[in-house]
Amino acid sequence: MNVTLKGKTVELEGVQPQINEKAPDFSLPDLNDQLVELTALLDKPAIISVVPDIDTSVCQLQTKRFNQEAATNNDVHFVTISNNTKEQQANWCAAEGVDMTMLRDTDLEFAKNYGLYIPEIGHLARAIFVLDTQGTIVHEEIVPEIATEPDYQKALAAAKALV
Repeated sequence: MNVTLKGKTVELEGVQPQINEKAPDFSLPDLNDQLVELTALLDKPAIISVVPDIDTSVCQLQTKRFNQEAATNNDVHFVTISNNTKEQQANWCAAEGVDMTMLRDTDLEFAKNYGLYIPEIGHLARAIFVLDTQGTIVHEEIVPEIATEPDYQKALAAAKALV
């Protein structure tokens, strides 16, 4: 699959999971160095927000938007994943007052299992996955132009329909 970055085509490595498929397992560290496994998120619907680089404007907008939703919605897990370092994620969250679950994929396990790694830029593609409590993907969006925001309303509606 290909997406664009400011109009330039870049290739995603691997195969992306599809709607109605089981989400690939993962185990990633959070800001407290605790491993968070996919199975730990399945006690309620989950929105997995994937951003290329937390230190860029669109990634910050996306993360702040889901952080706002997480603050008012206890019926859905909100998780952001990037391959930034712990320090980059922690510093950004502290500066912006963001307290949602941040997971880091520095070894690219998640990126490769979800087909989201872009070798040309060394980051993940921008994406959103909504999972039901069985771990089935009920909504997915791999944003075609990395420099644009995802469709928040579709993802939120998909998650709320599961509650």
